[in-house]
Amino acid sequence: MGKLENLAILIVEDDPTIRLLVKKALEHHGGKVYEAANAVQAVEMSQMPNLDMIILDLRLPDGNGYDVCIEIRQNGIKTPVLILSADHETDIKVKNLNAGADDYLTKPFSIEELLARIEAIRRRSNVINGSELNCNEMKINVIERKVTINGNEIDLTNSEFNLLAYLIKNKGKVISLEELAENVWGIDFDTQTNYINVYVSYLRKKIRKFSKHKYIHTVRKQGFKIECSSDVN
Repeated sequence: MGKLENLAILIVEDDPTIRLLVKKALEHHGGKVYEAANAVQAVEMSQMPNLDMIILDLRLPDGNGYDVCIEIRQNGIKTPVLILSADHETDIKVKNLNAGADDYLTKPFSIEELLARIEAIRRRSNVINGSELNCNEMKINVIERKVTINGNEIDLTNSEFNLLAYLIKNKGKVISLEELAENVWGIDFDTQTNYINVYVSYLRKKIRKFSKHKYIHTVRKQGFKIECSSDVN
């Protein structure tokens, strides 16, 4: 069947040559591929049922992938998004990940690297087993990817959800930056940057809107852990 096993993938790329090359490669590995050449088509096609992934180029003739990603997320679409771009700057990567993208791949890239990124996104999305996780008044619906505190839903990006769910799955344990980088963000992530700390700060701020409980604790020089009432002696 191939590595992608009928994974439904939308490619958003205005360059027909690149789009065709990626399409043929993904189909060769078992993917079911759809195509969009501009931002308008991307937003429309992102709403297709049973879509597993969106590969989104940043530079489009009628806009840019950053704005498309924001609009997709505002429309409630949770489908993982992999950004493609020639920009190597860290701040550009962080900006797009903050917009709701799940990963960022710089051009030029090999098909092997693209496949590895797709697999990493799939693995991170499936790393949490079971249908529900609980911690004090917080409930995580893994299937619907929703987080509520006392019935109030918290609006999280995919990466924020994966980070929170992974910490709660391992509640009471100290999780290193390296482990978080591998299981939440994937391959080749530089743990020396302040990126994970920034995401933890985002989560803390969103949680504080509905709870006074300090869920996420920093363990100096080791990592982070989540404590629930049952974890505290």
